[in-house]
Amino acid sequence: MNETLDSGKIRKDALKELIKRIHNGENPEEVKRDFKEILKGVTPQEVAQTEEELIKEGLPREEIQNLCEVHLAVFKESLEKERGLAPKGHPIYTLTEEHKIILKFADEFNNVINKIKEKKDFNTALEEMNNITNIEGELKNSESHYLREENVLFPYLEKRGITQPPKIMWMEHNRIREIKKNIYSIIDVRESFSFKDFTKKISAEAKSLGDMLSSHFFKENNILFPTTMKVITDDEWKDIGRQFNEIGYCSFTPEDAKVGFLGMAEIEKIPEVKERISFETGTLSLEELESILNKLPFDVTFVDKDDTFRYFSGKEQKDMIFVRTKASIGRKVQQCHPQKSVHIVNQIIKDFKTGLKDVAEFWINLKGRMVYIRYFPVHNKKGEYLGCIEVTQDITDIKKIKGEKRLL
Repeated sequence: MNETLDSGKIRKDALKELIKRIHNGENPEEVKRDFKEILKGVTPQEVAQTEEELIKEGLPREEIQNLCEVHLAVFKESLEKERGLAPKGHPIYTLTEEHKIILKFADEFNNVINKIKEKKDFNTALEEMNNITNIEGELKNSESHYLREENVLFPYLEKRGITQPPKIMWMEHNRIREIKKNIYSIIDVRESFSFKDFTKKISAEAKSLGDMLSSHFFKENNILFPTTMKVITDDEWKDIGRQFNEIGYCSFTPEDAKVGFLGMAEIEKIPEVKERISFETGTLSLEELESILNKLPFDVTFVDKDDTFRYFSGKEQKDMIFVRTKASIGRKVQQCHPQKSVHIVNQIIKDFKTGLKDVAEFWINLKGRMVYIRYFPVHNKKGEYLGCIEVTQDITDIKKIKGEKRLL
């Protein structure tokens, strides 16, 4: 047993040395030759764990992400040996099948743009422009793919101590979103460009998207997903499947790729609890309390005094403004947000804990809707901080409400 542990440590130390040498600017091919024997049997788990440890030791996460392409070039032959990760209907099968389709859309997008380059102006490229609009719709519809990973799969990996690879993948999701946003913007205001400038701009963004998706999906298929298959249990996959179903799928997700292989379409009913909970102002059964909270005309989430996500009002996903999943319960609230907004979350919590503020509020435009977000600190009767609640409400139609006649 000790020999096995020593061998594993030697192997991991060698992988660390390999990655460090790449980060120091050494020629990847030379590094690859020096570590030829180690690379023969490298596993996705070892790559993920090694990068995880290096980040914890101080190597910037952004640096790992920036040089990931070089890592993959070195590890590619070993990683590509693993195939057929999961059976039909498994959550991982769903994600990998969607990868194929999204990549196909990206390729079609580039092909159409190449045809547009051969045209003289917008009028002679009407058919191609219509094709671009259709593909744009499919790209927009792919958002649930990333939401399922961020809100369900990643939290389960974090519970197994695999925290850095999901963070890097989430950073890449946001980069993909930025590129797509640029594409949509160029298409929306295409008439403000000359035909030549339009084709130049859209072509550059389309290439960036194709390259980014290809690289990102390779990392997930060959490092993240194989690692996930090793550490998540069958019972946890059932829960993941249920939560995938709750969030929903892309319009292009094949029927045989939707989760269902474990009979997860039917979510078990919560047994009715007869006990009543006593408050100073009355009593409620657990069923009544839960039903009341779920009926509120806004979404509520609660983060406890240790910054741990503990509760969200249980509406159906289609009725929720932001995606919330049971997989995120028990997760630190900082892990529930993209890295670019974590500093804002930390500041709000700090202000609440120190008593500097008793409310934080924001207005945002979300897919054409006006959303009002408020945060409030929660204290007990002794004034001790218990946590904070987030209240999110769609107020797009508030003017209509103001205009209605009151009944007194």
